[in-house]
Amino acid sequence: MPSTAGQVICCKAAVAWEAGKPLVIEEVEVAPPQAMEVRLKILFTSLCHTDVYFWEAKGQTPLFPRIFGHEAGGIVESVGEGVTDLKPGDHVLPVFTGECKECRHCKSEESNMCDLLRINTDRGVMLNDGKSRFSIRGQPIYHFVGTSTFSEYTVVHVGCVAKINPAAPLDKVCVLSCGISTGLGATLNVAKPKKGSSVAIFGLGAVGLAAAEGARIAGASRIIGVDLNSNRFDEAKKFGVTEFVNPKDHKKPVQEVIAEMTNGGVDRSVECTGSVNAMISAFECVHDGWGVAVLVGVPNKDDSFKTHPMNVLNERTLKGTFFGNYKPRSDLPSVVEKYMNKELELEKFITHEVPFSEINKAFEYMLSGAGLRCIIRMGA
Repeated sequence: MPSTAGQVICCKAAVAWEAGKPLVIEEVEVAPPQAMEVRLKILFTSLCHTDVYFWEAKGQTPLFPRIFGHEAGGIVESVGEGVTDLKPGDHVLPVFTGECKECRHCKSEESNMCDLLRINTDRGVMLNDGKSRFSIRGQPIYHFVGTSTFSEYTVVHVGCVAKINPAAPLDKVCVLSCGISTGLGATLNVAKPKKGSSVAIFGLGAVGLAAAEGARIAGASRIIGVDLNSNRFDEAKKFGVTEFVNPKDHKKPVQEVIAEMTNGGVDRSVECTGSVNAMISAFECVHDGWGVAVLVGVPNKDDSFKTHPMNVLNERTLKGTFFGNYKPRSDLPSVVEKYMNKELELEKFITHEVPFSEINKAFEYMLSGAGLRCIIRMGA
């Protein structure tokens, strides 16, 4: 066992003291893991839109001070009581949602929404005792979605840790902890396009491009990117997008434009924007009889999805997905293997890299729309 097992570890973490204010690199104390918990040494992390959304405290009660971060790769430093499938030195991906393997959802082949460990953005503490494992001079610092990877060491419930191939480069596969897997799985696991089929992707951010990557892997012959920003099309070509539609360029609804382009509609569509209008368009643009639309984006709480019932009666199918229908512990290792086997290309998602000391640059890149994923090198 490492010499630090059972001891408090002092390390650096990027702390958000207030909503929307730059993170501050602080010396924090990280307590040992309790029962069914794992303490991880984070080697690489990346910034996701979810971090930025809650850092800005949009539409929710802020929990500050807080350590954000949930896309990361690291190594197990020590394990708590009851942890049997992980040991110090294992290479892992911490994940914002979990898999307890005991609840009805985890035992179902159709669901990945664990009753115990599904995402909870308001909790801020560990399940075991309702307390934080982070502190600064006795002051508790809140967790974020059970991961808090903007710290050189963090404590995570074992159900939110996926053990992966130790040969996989953590500075690449760390991006699989959230958005890339969500988009990829939305296509491969839920939409399931057949080889030679047509797919429309609504929203060409990182998640949408991951959905396009899934369509490319599945062998779709036409991948139509839909976005309000025409500048995204050149980048989207790298992910297999073959055609582009900007709704602002047309007087008629975009679903009608796509139907005309495809002789009645696409075989599959994946919506990755969170706009309820895009969701409706994504559903109404699929072909009757066999079309399947998958919703990924998170809408505003007051939004209402409206479509004519005949769109359903005419045998269009509407589905939703959470984390691409991947069970973190069971399924993420195989996604990593897709990368290792060169089926999945991750490098093209990574547009920037910064040392941990310059983590606020990652926020600047994302807020300006300058890139997709910025890798943050811990300990630098």
